[in-house]
Amino acid sequence: MKKIETIWYGQSPWQYILLPLSGLFFLLSTLKRWIYLFGLVKPQQVSVPIIVVGNISVGGTGKTPLVAWMVDHLRTLGYKPAIISRGYGGKAKKWPQQVRSDSDPEMVGDETVLLARRCQCPVAAAPQRINAARALLKHTDCDIIISDDGLQHYDMHRDLEIVVVDGVRRFGNGYCLPAGPLREPVSRLNSVDLVVINGQAGGGEFSMRLNGTRLTRLDKPGIAQPLRALAGCRVHGVAGIGNPKRFFDQLRASGLEVIEHPMPDHHPFEASDIQFPDDLLVIMTEKDAVKCQHFANERHWVLPVSAELDDVFVHRLNLLLKRINNG
Repeated sequence: MKKIETIWYGQSPWQYILLPLSGLFFLLSTLKRWIYLFGLVKPQQVSVPIIVVGNISVGGTGKTPLVAWMVDHLRTLGYKPAIISRGYGGKAKKWPQQVRSDSDPEMVGDETVLLARRCQCPVAAAPQRINAARALLKHTDCDIIISDDGLQHYDMHRDLEIVVVDGVRRFGNGYCLPAGPLREPVSRLNSVDLVVINGQAGGGEFSMRLNGTRLTRLDKPGIAQPLRALAGCRVHGVAGIGNPKRFFDQLRASGLEVIEHPMPDHHPFEASDIQFPDDLLVIMTEKDAVKCQHFANERHWVLPVSAELDDVFVHRLNLLLKRINNG
């Protein structure tokens, strides 16, 4: 993983060696988009609007907190939102799957279970997201659907595209896979509706902040304490997300001394991954926590985070939603 990080976000001769493959990836991804853009293949539609919250790069950018924020915001506007997801890493033999707060992350994916717990709204997962959307419409009364990721899933019609970008890593070396981290070229941002930066925004972008101030005990979620109450304490930080460094930096910003335990994104946690030969507290992300709750004890804590967005973003989003409603 560190070698990939060096290639994509640092200096490595491998990025130039891999450039021919990146050129091929760029051509294929562009061709795929053009096939749908010019109507050679028609995207599949459903009877309600679909909002895609995605990214153009590999790895975590902060999509999931934004999806949760979107659900809350849409409710304030009178909508009945639902969420669809690919169910990445899920081992279910039959799709689509209805996802509930008590669903098994191993079967339906960790992010979908996290969203079901946080949002308390209908959630469905399927590798073909349009099938998940149809299942929701068949079994629920939702009137708008948010797709967690799926920007490159062009087989599905979308009414609104929101892209989330990591404000620190941005687009790495600017190359497409495998020489760089991009699924599509940066120019793809010119055609989306909103670009949200997880961090400091630039021109034409909207800033998002992720705030986490209270820890909850993993084995007993009713027990909580302020994160800053542990200022000066040494803790184990565990993160199996796209960018673990962001999580560790957040803990340090609150005054904690962190022993880092980065894991691959969507890591299939086992008890041994969060048991350490000392009595220090262990702090992990929400996404990891859904896979660790059944073997956690009093030492294991989770830091929920919530997205905050500026009023100018809210105003622009509301205008776009009105346009969708007006056809």
